[in-house]
Amino acid sequence: MSKCKVIAISNQKGGVGKTTTTLSLGVALSKLGKKVLLVDTDPQGDLTICMGYYNQDEMNTIANLIDNSINDLPLNVKETILHHQENIDLIPSNLDLSAMEIPLMSAMNREFVLKNCLKEVKDNYDYIIIDCQPSLGMITINALATADKVIIPVQTQYLAAKSMGQLMQTVSKIKRQINPHLNIGGILLTLVDERTNLSKDTQRELKENYGNFIKIYDTKIPSAVKVAESTSAGKSIFSYDKNSRVAEAYYKFAKEVDNDGNDRKKNAFTFNR
Repeated sequence: MSKCKVIAISNQKGGVGKTTTTLSLGVALSKLGKKVLLVDTDPQGDLTICMGYYNQDEMNTIANLIDNSINDLPLNVKETILHHQENIDLIPSNLDLSAMEIPLMSAMNREFVLKNCLKEVKDNYDYIIIDCQPSLGMITINALATADKVIIPVQTQYLAAKSMGQLMQTVSKIKRQINPHLNIGGILLTLVDERTNLSKDTQRELKENYGNFIKIYDTKIPSAVKVAESTSAGKSIFSYDKNSRVAEAYYKFAKEVDNDGNDRKKNAFTFNR
């Protein structure tokens, strides 16, 4: 059995910090001595860009791997992996991935194409973290079918939890029908501003609605301009400003994630329709 843990970072609502969380969690886990591979499954390629890779059209990407897998061609996964200076690896993405949704619909074992792509390198890592696009299409379903758990970043602002019901239904359906090992790792509160009543009210609402059956991580990621600055510079928050509150929070969060599994009572989630 592989020691590698596969984590999907998912929320169909955009702007909640999925990409920042994927990158920051990956770098923080590497600082804890873990070997980490990040997988960009968003056609916008935000994770790829945030890591400083701007020539996406000139490199092999996850779209090439998926296309080769569908057509039963050699995958060459190792040639697709980029080795980042912050001691993490990346399988990049670009707009070509958006063209893969339709071929995936008719592919054999269509839900497991991404899992097949990662199979040959999985044992080389302690963690594979998948940055999902803000939708619940076939590519996201592939990510959830590959993952051991999903972490849901939720912005502490108005209507933050509005789209969570559909995601919960999807996770539960995939767990029942496709991937029985899939669990919800927990909800990560992002872009938190403790000075506002809105943020406090949203946190209270999430705990009341979901806290009894889904873990809400103790760590809260504060809102900070430094995060936007770091992604624009093609660096993680640890490289851009290692002493910031955000870097400290993500390092603490990585420790929580690495310790996950000791208490699973809230993670065996089933959504009853």
